[in-house]
Formats: sequence, structure tokens, C-alpha cells
Amino acid sequence: MVRQLTAADRKRLLAHFIALDDDDRVLRFGQRTADAVIENYVRSIDFSNDAVFGVFNHALKLVGVGHLAYLPVRDDDSPRTAEFGLSVSNEARGAGVGSALFARAAMRSRNSGVGTLYMHCLSHNATMMHIARKAGMDIHRDYGEADAYLTLPPADSASILGEMFQEQAAVFDYAWKRQVRHANKFLESLMPSL
Repeated sequence: MVRQLTAADRKRLLAHFIALDDDDRVLRFGQRTADAVIENYVRSIDFSNDAVFGVFNHALKLVGVGHLAYLPVRDDDSPRTAEFGLSVSNEARGAGVGSALFARAAMRSRNSGVGTLYMHCLSHNATMMHIARKAGMDIHRDYGEADAYLTLPPADSASILGEMFQEQAAVFDYAWKRQVRHANKFLESLMPSL
């Protein structure tokens, strides 16, 4: 389940990005990235303008993050554009987390009046290239980098209701995992006394 994150999730976001190894940081940020740069990036995320999505495992660890950044609106009445970046922890790869994050970002983009969803990555980033091809994005490669574009249809009642349903399901899923985790901790605390 993909849940929209808020500023209250900054610590979890930071832990997720810091846990990425050097190769994964290159794939996510396009270059080797020091912890201090990641800290600044997480601190500067504008949750009132951008949309950040996350996937949590059963231990409530953030294992996938998608950042949807809305590019500045141009004066020429052209449709809005948003850029999407994602990262998935090693332990959650191959389970469709990246594709789920992309689908959620595409739906949010469509429902917020974005005409073009854009991804930029290194051209050897096989996972991002797979997601882009699977989504039918128009991919341009140049000098070791790739840009992918997806033209989105306008929002309709089905897309709006679909996004609302997905968010509510994700919130319920997170709350359920949290309750199970608390119950397990409580039971574990009783075990030594038995």
C-alpha cells in the first residue's frame, strides 16, 4: 500500500535515504551523495507543494519512497509538469514497490492537473527504465542519462475516487500494522514474567 507522507515522516525519509548504499544513491540522486547532502534534501522537501509517497513494511520501516515535485507553472497556458523520483530498499525490490509508487504518483499528477509526468535518471538504471517502458513513457537517452515523459489524460471522477480509495486503504493498512506491532511488543513484554 502506498501512503502519502507528511512533514512528520522526515525522520523516516532520512533513515530510508541514508540506508541506501553508494550505488543506490547514485541511481536515486544521479551522483555519489554524502549524508549531509541527503539531510539537506530531506529538510528542504516542501510537503505543501510536492507530494511524497511511501511504502512501509510490517515493521513500519519505510522501504520505498516516491517524490513527486511539481515544476514551476509557465506563463503560456501549457499543462503543468511534474518530476518523479523514487528509491526502493534492497529488501523490498522485485515486489512491485517501485511500480506501485509510480502508479500512485501518476494518479496524483493526473488529478492535480499535470499534463506531463517526467522522470530523469541514468540510462543504466534498469529499474527506472523498466518502469518507464511499462508505463508507456516516451524515453530519450543522451550522454548516459535518460529522460522519460508520460502524457496524462485529464482527471475524471474514476481517477479522483480511485486516488481517494487508495489513500484511505493505505492509511488503514498503516494503522493496522502499527496496532499489530504494538500488540506484539506488549505480548513480548509479558513473556519474561510468565
